[in-house]
Amino acid sequence: MAAESSQTLERGLRLLRLLAEGHGGRTPSELAGQLGVSRAVFYRLLTTLQQEGFARRDGRGRVHLGFGVLTLARGVHPLLRAAALPTLRALAEGVGATAHLTVAEGDDGLAVAVVEPSWTDMHVAYREGARHPLDRGAAGLAILALREGRGGYLVTEGQLQEGASGVAAPVGGPPGLEASVGVVAFGRLDTALVGPRVVAAAEELARAFG
Repeated sequence: MAAESSQTLERGLRLLRLLAEGHGGRTPSELAGQLGVSRAVFYRLLTTLQQEGFARRDGRGRVHLGFGVLTLARGVHPLLRAAALPTLRALAEGVGATAHLTVAEGDDGLAVAVVEPSWTDMHVAYREGARHPLDRGAAGLAILALREGRGGYLVTEGQLQEGASGVAAPVGGPPGLEASVGVVAFGRLDTALVGPRVVAAAEELARAFG
């Protein structure tokens, strides 16, 4: 009985990972095939996840992550913030711009950690808890790049705040974590200098989160 329960849990966790990777939703047949289980077994797993709010179906019958996972994600944010602060502090001081860690929550980016440089006369005030659509701003675009398997850094100007420019890079990490690290400043940033430092910070955070 214990072995059967463990197998059910393992399948349920694998299903959650598949849903986290499928941003357009997937059909029950696709998911059952990827899990290697019968449709009957799949629907038992799905029903349990739906009852707990961790899975949902849209009008076309495609299966998506449920909003219940946001509650779990928010519990992880303080851990991410604590792990990210040393890297963000070094990045902010090194380039003289506000550094931030952003994670995806649905179609939005959420700033979970922000560090402002201590030595500049003027810098962008960017608060923890700020939200913006993923398709606007370097931080969100870097997360979309992560979903597409692309690396490097993204640059934007004036998309979220007039006169401000941003540079961000995707942070690879554990399955289900979609994050980026970046900097934002008034005026143009020297991307040839800042871009590689942001990428290096992203790689450092990936190791810290991994």
